[in-house]
Amino acid sequence: MRLVFSSLLFTALLATGTAQAAPLPAAAPDIRDSGFVYCVNGQVNTFNPQKASSGLIVDTLAAQLYSRLLDVDPYTYRLVPELAESWEVLDNGATYRFRLRSGVNFQHTAWFTPTRTLNADDVVFTFQRIFDRHHPWHNVNGDSFPYFDSLQFADSVESVRKLDSRTVEFRLKKPDASFLWHLATHYASVMSAEYAAQLQKIDRQELIDRQPVGTGPFQLDEYRAGQYVRLQRHEKFWLGKPLMQQVVVDLGSGGTGRLSKLLTGECDVLAWPAASQLTILRDDPRLRLTLRPGMNIAYLAFNTNKPPLNNPAVRHALALSINNQRLMQSIYYGTAETAASILPRASWAYDNDAKITEYDPKQARERLKALGLENLTLQLWVPTSSQPWNPSPLKTAELIQADMAQVGVKVVIVPVEGRFQEARLMDMNHDLTLTGWATDSNDPDSFFRPLLSCAAIASQTNYAHWCHREFDEVLQKALTSQQLASRIEAYKEAQRILADELPVLPLASSLRLQAYRYDMKGLVLSPFGNASFAGVSREKEDEVKKP
Repeated sequence: MRLVFSSLLFTALLATGTAQAAPLPAAAPDIRDSGFVYCVNGQVNTFNPQKASSGLIVDTLAAQLYSRLLDVDPYTYRLVPELAESWEVLDNGATYRFRLRSGVNFQHTAWFTPTRTLNADDVVFTFQRIFDRHHPWHNVNGDSFPYFDSLQFADSVESVRKLDSRTVEFRLKKPDASFLWHLATHYASVMSAEYAAQLQKIDRQELIDRQPVGTGPFQLDEYRAGQYVRLQRHEKFWLGKPLMQQVVVDLGSGGTGRLSKLLTGECDVLAWPAASQLTILRDDPRLRLTLRPGMNIAYLAFNTNKPPLNNPAVRHALALSINNQRLMQSIYYGTAETAASILPRASWAYDNDAKITEYDPKQARERLKALGLENLTLQLWVPTSSQPWNPSPLKTAELIQADMAQVGVKVVIVPVEGRFQEARLMDMNHDLTLTGWATDSNDPDSFFRPLLSCAAIASQTNYAHWCHREFDEVLQKALTSQQLASRIEAYKEAQRILADELPVLPLASSLRLQAYRYDMKGLVLSPFGNASFAGVSREKEDEVKKP
């Protein structure tokens, strides 16, 4: 409960208004003279992606505010250098050594003026805070680091140490072949140790997650809770000055209002447009549309800690009642494929033998009757806003409700606001949860452990509350080898266990969609979460042939 309380308290503190910055310069009369408007439906609970399990900070803002040691190329799916210019793997995957890039500047903000460039102290501070439970910063704004907690990194990292000003070494207690991929996620954003020291001196440590300082292409300028985040260009960004002076992230862009904002030009970019609007988007000559395969999954989680859903036979019977084909047609409009596994097909460990759960309401009814469950009532908890893995969660829930009604199961839909979802789910009163996961890693481990390991129950990312020791052992076996073939075999075994036990029902793996105005250039749509806006620009009027 302490974790939940601290998280909600933190949210309340954050929502009190702007990021407590100094007085802000007046905005330009028209943002289009100096930047662009990025429209998304979401909330900001923290400005530190390490403290989030999902949401806007991970999906959109982290790539703008921070850099990581490594990145994943959105086209080749390979690890590429970012803050680390090179790295080496030692001790069969138990030791990782990084050589840092020189001349990387931190952001100069209204609340912090850096006196030095990035060095090993910043990397050591960032990760010791996450992994070392006795570190003075570990408990600041709560001791929860959901993504890394779900991976049990605090128990698996032996040390993070500085070898010299530009070299950092991570020692693990045992080999972990997925380690580099986890460091390439937005959850592993690097912070400033100098900024932390300054906050400690004035006893305002809590501000580190509310007034961010990173090395990314843009820095926080203004935050209005529930309305917008204004980002200003980081003039000394290590990859070169971003092309746009500012970006406004419009947070209130939900429902059909999003599309009208795009059509009228109030939005320049629309993240995750509804699939039902694709025809309009495609037919309007003022708009462009980008579609790419995504590393995401939408799924239905059964609360396996609660009867009768603690019985796999019940879970299998309910799965038979869901008409996947109708979901594809009514929700995704051809922008997703029916999922047979919790792993998307784009993953290198995807099991091609995985079978989609068949739709057989007659058999579902018979099985439930045999189990003595003819008058079952279940609560289905559903996020209210569109998600990267599901453009219309509430509509999906209504379809599932109608499907289950056909087999005699009454489903009560409980809409849940995103920021309170995790807290409420930890009370374990729910029966079913419609949720999903998107990752900026190509390693299968970034799906299995955060969503389904025993450790992920405590980190609030295992919505099924499912703990299976054999499954956890298979995941550990997959991490001990640097050989791809043996890791693939282990992950196939993991997928077989999931198919038998069915703690979650995979529904869809969707394409990532992005719609934007005809004059926008340089937008990168990555399968692995949001990309930097550093290369985004607007074509001049005379360069654009208007429709």
